[in-house]
Amino acid sequence: MIALVLEVNKLKGATSFTIPIAKVVLPAMVFGVASFTISMFAAPYVIQWLRRMKTGTMVRREGPPTHQIKVGTPLMGGVLFSGVTSVLTITFHLIRFKHYSQLLTVGALVSCSALGMVDDFLTTIRVGSAGLRARFKLAWTVVIAVIIVSILHIPRLLAQPNYVWVPSVGRVDFGAAYWPLAILAIVATAHAVNLTDGLDGLAAGTGAIAFGSFGVIALLTPGYVFTGQFCFTMVGALLAFLWFNIYPARVFMGDTGSLALGACLATVALMLNQLLILPVVGFVFVIAVVSVMVQVSYFKLTGGRRLLRMSPLHHHLELIGWHENQITQRFWIVSMLAGVAGLALAFS
Repeated sequence: MIALVLEVNKLKGATSFTIPIAKVVLPAMVFGVASFTISMFAAPYVIQWLRRMKTGTMVRREGPPTHQIKVGTPLMGGVLFSGVTSVLTITFHLIRFKHYSQLLTVGALVSCSALGMVDDFLTTIRVGSAGLRARFKLAWTVVIAVIIVSILHIPRLLAQPNYVWVPSVGRVDFGAAYWPLAILAIVATAHAVNLTDGLDGLAAGTGAIAFGSFGVIALLTPGYVFTGQFCFTMVGALLAFLWFNIYPARVFMGDTGSLALGACLATVALMLNQLLILPVVGFVFVIAVVSVMVQVSYFKLTGGRRLLRMSPLHHHLELIGWHENQITQRFWIVSMLAGVAGLALAFS
């Protein structure tokens, strides 16, 4: 039998594990294919429903001129991958196999989807509404993050909830510092993916790559097979969504999808004790946040001058002449390289 041999560094010494590869990989692939198939079948009906709900996209006037053709494209498409992933996880992991640790991933997905859905609803259906205030969304994501981190500390849910894998060192107990760092990771990733969701296929493609990377890390880490299966369920659903979201997009994920995507990705990283690997795997999301921070800081320091033509960075690249497809596909490549780097660091 083909076997996968893993060297996993623990706090004391190193332990070798031999795991039959079919038992690890095959179920995860089945979940991925199932979520992709169901999502592909459901997508046209979801898009049609969103059109009937009149959830058309509103495009900012100060944005790239090429985005004006996107006006009216259905928003809230995140319900597709969030819904399919949640239903499959609840049906198989929670009800049938009693893998209650996945309550955390589903909880992050559903709660942030609900928050994003309210924002998208107010933005698109209420004429003239700007949606939820940024501070309100931030406050609620902090509340959700605190709940997630609190649940992580329930006895026996995670063997070492305060531990973080430090490359070349091993698992390190962060103690009380773990709480603010973990909460910041969830909140920051949720809003970073939200900022990245500005081009057709960008957030969905990079999100699928990031979940795929953490899925591989989970499958290679003894005791986290079910988290790996959840990750590949997300990958399958995201790829199906991407089918309809690539340029020219027939549907956008909106805050319904982007907030949930980011918060759930960070939750998976915390469950795997891979807090420090999260910004590596999510490097494209980090770029989006940093470009906005640099733009705002430079604007204030120079009395109104701009370093970039527009932030985040992908909009700047559009305005200097890059085609939307070029930017998206090149960011996918960067995300793949970041995923490989994260995978290497997760076991170094």
